[in-house]
Amino acid sequence: MTVALADGLTLAYARPALTRVGPVGTSGEDAALRVSGTLPRVPYGATSTVLVLAQGPGGPVLFPVETARTAVTVVSGTNLAGEPRDTLHLHDYAVAAADVHPLSEAELAEAELRAALARAALIAGAAERCVELTVQHTTTRVQFGRPLSRFQAVKQEEARLIEECALVRAAVDAAARDLSPVGVAAAKAQASASVAEIARIAHQLHGAIGFTELSELRLATTRLWSWRDEDGDESYWAARLGREALAADDVWALLAG
Repeated sequence: MTVALADGLTLAYARPALTRVGPVGTSGEDAALRVSGTLPRVPYGATSTVLVLAQGPGGPVLFPVETARTAVTVVSGTNLAGEPRDTLHLHDYAVAAADVHPLSEAELAEAELRAALARAALIAGAAERCVELTVQHTTTRVQFGRPLSRFQAVKQEEARLIEECALVRAAVDAAARDLSPVGVAAAKAQASASVAEIARIAHQLHGAIGFTELSELRLATTRLWSWRDEDGDESYWAARLGREALAADDVWALLAG
């Protein structure tokens, strides 16, 4: 089972209720829906039941999508790390009333925050793996009669790598304590922004061997590059952080609280 937060779907009541208040389709005889549109790059979407969270005609809803049904066209794909990211095209997909679960706006917003925080935590874990592999490599690889870690230039780059990794971990830990929009926005923005520097230093210190398929470093950095854009990239979350700051009465209290 996998989850997709959707904003590109068209949802309508399967049995619109006749009413004298408002246009036809603003309410339904029951909660059954007809859904059309695209769910892009769903993790393991081709082989899983997909739980979709979306804005319905009467508010946020959660419902399952079974990809084996004829109303679903699956375009298989992968991210840079080779993880399945499948695009699902829904063609007037019918959802029974019993399968439609209403959500509050707060629950839908929380789902987005939890997805972004989870992705930031994955980035933090992959970044720490880059540090472990890089330190191991520079302490065991000998050049010019001494380990790479004994060279001042290498030490400086290793310190920058560790610093960047610690910055991501601190942001994720802070966001996990209260799951606030500001904390999560800062954590995902920082995690995504740090990917480039972390991967650059790790590969630079590994040299060409780090790019080979036999290198464990590749398993971490290709995931970093892939996860950077998933669940919102740094630009998206930086903009969210900016909107929160503009809406606050006391910006310093917001950022330091």
